[in-house]
Amino acid sequence: MKLFDVYPLFDINIVRGQGVNVWDDKGQAYLDLYGGHAVISIGHCHPHYVDRMTRQLGELGFYSNSVVNRLQVELAERLGRISGYDDYQLFLVNSGAEANENALKLASFANGRKRVLSAAKAFHGRTSLAVEATDNPKIIAPINANGHVTYLPLNDLPAWEKELAKGDVCACIVECIQGVGGLDMATPAFAQGLQASCKRHGTVLICDEIQCGYGRSGRFFAHQWLGIRPDLITVAKGIGNGFPMGGVLISPDFKPVYGQLGTTFGGNHLACTAALAVLDVFENEGLVENAHLVGDYLMDELRQLQQRTRHIRELRGRGLMVGVVLDMPHKELRNKLIHEQYCFTGSAGTDMLRLLPPLTLSRDNTDNFIKRLETALSEL
Repeated sequence: MKLFDVYPLFDINIVRGQGVNVWDDKGQAYLDLYGGHAVISIGHCHPHYVDRMTRQLGELGFYSNSVVNRLQVELAERLGRISGYDDYQLFLVNSGAEANENALKLASFANGRKRVLSAAKAFHGRTSLAVEATDNPKIIAPINANGHVTYLPLNDLPAWEKELAKGDVCACIVECIQGVGGLDMATPAFAQGLQASCKRHGTVLICDEIQCGYGRSGRFFAHQWLGIRPDLITVAKGIGNGFPMGGVLISPDFKPVYGQLGTTFGGNHLACTAALAVLDVFENEGLVENAHLVGDYLMDELRQLQQRTRHIRELRGRGLMVGVVLDMPHKELRNKLIHEQYCFTGSAGTDMLRLLPPLTLSRDNTDNFIKRLETALSEL
């Protein structure tokens, strides 16, 4: 049997990581400005994370519901306090797609409706419900898709209000900073107006914080820049620093019912331990504030670089979620960065360089990256 080949890979064998750096099997060091699609929130192989995970691995021979429940309760309490949502409830799953799937289910259970409003260019995951709520040309909706999703431009509040007024909308799901959609950002006026309209029409507001949340924007959640409190918040990626995990933060207005939702592996020993270790490091090292301060510094340095090169057309994002819009396809630049400057970045669309570094990124790391980026741009 061979792998189902849907993921193109660079011919580089990474064997080790530490902080914001990784090394290949030839000993070459790379600066990692992408962090595995934003999952590496506290840096590669953080010693506290490795220690907690190693100790927990030693206890895996004995499975106890009471132990798992204790870890889940501790995680819910700490996440609620750190994020500012201690009155919410937490349901744990294994991925972002599952988090969005369960959020959409909860919304439908609450009001009995089925139609969803989603921002154009959004990406909400790869399960059937989530794919249907995704406006992305690379993702084809499943054959049983029933046309229950309406795509609308982000920040066009009148368009959203017009649909909500029809009275049949189950949920609005919004990435406040879009990921693969090109880092378009919701405005406070749009977000606050949408929340008010959702409340008037009995519609559930879901904020998809799977990529833009968990400290990446410089606040714990990106929507906290916008002055709103959504009914449901979905998280994944950075929650476990690379260990598969996701969750839904659920408003106290939702009352749990036995059997309403289910998961086999969600919130297991290792997942909860990983998430708790991440929160330890967040608190001990002030990583949310670091994402804010270093993110501002990164954006300032990129603006100065923009003045020195004709190739940067636009800068987008906030915190350590940054998009660099180029005047050309990103492929050649990314190849130069990887093979000549030894720096990993991501991309969106055809012309955007996407930066999602670990939240431990420093100013020195930023200066290092800017030099490598400027060198690569100068050769194009």
